[in-house]
Amino acid sequence: MSRAEAHRGAAMLVAKAAAAFRRDRRGIAAIEFALIAPLLLAMYFVTMEVSQAIETNKKVGRVGSIVADLVTQQKQVDTNALDDIMKIASTALMPYNRSSPSVTITAINITGGQATVEWSRKLVNGVASASAAKNSVIAVPSSYNVAGNFLVRVDVQLSYHPVITWSPSGKQTLGLTAAFDSIDMSETSYYYPRYVQQKIECSNCYGSS
Repeated sequence: MSRAEAHRGAAMLVAKAAAAFRRDRRGIAAIEFALIAPLLLAMYFVTMEVSQAIETNKKVGRVGSIVADLVTQQKQVDTNALDDIMKIASTALMPYNRSSPSVTITAINITGGQATVEWSRKLVNGVASASAAKNSVIAVPSSYNVAGNFLVRVDVQLSYHPVITWSPSGKQTLGLTAAFDSIDMSETSYYYPRYVQQKIECSNCYGSS
């Protein structure tokens, strides 16, 4: 066999091997899955996180209503009763427990078209204390600003932390911003006292707590 014939034979073998490689579809599905798997996982985690964030935001609204409803059922309160009611907020938000809600209860007295604080109590990071000063002016929606009204306002705030948390170095590598650290959620509820009396007194909100 001449050298030219040997070269032609080798070229034919290479051509046959290339044609067979082009026709072979084995393993394509695995390659395609490997390419789209990261996108599918990202979509799954985003969907899960958005769903949980929406549900937690709904719970924040329910917490404000629950706390306001419990307070307005009372004829008189003290700091111990208010603190216990505010602690219900953390329980109501379960199973979300990656951050603690801040709760502020404010009793508002409206006289002469001006809303002032009758008493106020807050719970921040599990620590209860007095909030707004007595008789300080406070803004309320115009629909509630009626002379003679007595209101209980409950403000609930939560810094929602996603399931996927990012370290500073990880955020820098991925090009993420502080917006991925937390989402601020809040709700304000206004309730009237359940009983005919005009005020719900707090016996020691500005005394010893």
